Amino acid sequence: MGMSRVQLLQVNEGDGDQRLDRWFRRLFPQVQQGQIEKMCRKGDIRVDGGRVKSNTRVEVGQVVRIPPLPDTPAPAIVDKKISDADAKMIQSCVLYRDEHIIALNKPPGLPVQGGSKQHRHVDGLTPALRFGNDENPRLVHRLDKDTSGVLILGRSRQMAATLAEAFRHRETRKIYWAVVAGVPHPKMGTVKYGLVKAGGHGSFGEGEKMHCLHPNEVATTPGAKRATTDYAVLSPLGSRAAWVALVPVTGRTHQLRAHMAEMGHPIVGDGKYGGSSQENLGHGWGAQLGGDISKKMHLHARHLRLEHPVTRAMLSFTAPLPEHMQRTWDQMQWDPRDVELDPFEGDE
Repeated sequence: MGMSRVQLLQVNEGDGDQRLDRWFRRLFPQVQQGQIEKMCRKGDIRVDGGRVKSNTRVEVGQVVRIPPLPDTPAPAIVDKKISDADAKMIQSCVLYRDEHIIALNKPPGLPVQGGSKQHRHVDGLTPALRFGNDENPRLVHRLDKDTSGVLILGRSRQMAATLAEAFRHRETRKIYWAVVAGVPHPKMGTVKYGLVKAGGHGSFGEGEKMHCLHPNEVATTPGAKRATTDYAVLSPLGSRAAWVALVPVTGRTHQLRAHMAEMGHPIVGDGKYGGSSQENLGHGWGAQLGGDISKKMHLHARHLRLEHPVTRAMLSFTAPLPEHMQRTWDQMQWDPRDVELDPFEGDE
């Protein structure tokens, strides 16, 4: 087992403002946390010549002294806490990957992020999505825990930052499919209620609920944000329910769920916004359709189109429906092939 020489490494653009130990382990994943702390105590790791602790924050441009390190290669999955079953599960969700990005079809019920104790969330499973890279891929955007569908990750810190930017500005288009209670009229429209946190409990947002308000009240309401959703009815089921396409023009927390409920057409299975106990007998209210259907949320990030940040090619991802929604589609005799990929195109 060889040892490297002493190295002096500068903290690169985009790598600043993070703990020294995090920065160090990204570059040298074979080195354990305990070893980093020991090298700091002994003064073997220094920043700009001075002694540091493992939790000291490093800034862009600083020079870090790296002592000789054992050059054992990093194990394929650094995080031992990921079970083989979970690694296989998350790998089976990959819709697309190239050297820069990964697109997943996130299963319903799997949170995107969670507390540090919890590993069963997408962020905690990223070591299983390295595919030979020396850093874990990173989240670029979010989906609610019970929402399934297309989720994009950048395969490096830099790529994730570039993609996050593309999500905010460029022609990134997201189309969700949902089943809602009742049938929205008109068949196509735009919802513009502002959103403000209604206050709630739970540390990771599932406890919080968004409250809709008239667009005119947004400016004068502390914490309120403008929000815009386009919707189109793809297929009505009598008057009881409808398959709709939704485009979140803005990307606020729970936006689609709160907007549809406020219109009187909550997403089926949405206990938080749909008033879970109400059986819906037609024309709207109550997210229950009876039977098996409404136990789970019927909201799925079906389609995402974005410009590849490196090649500039237009990428288009479509995520198959999760099992519970596919059963509903079968029961309703709805066929995904009967609708256009983007029902809003041509009316811009």
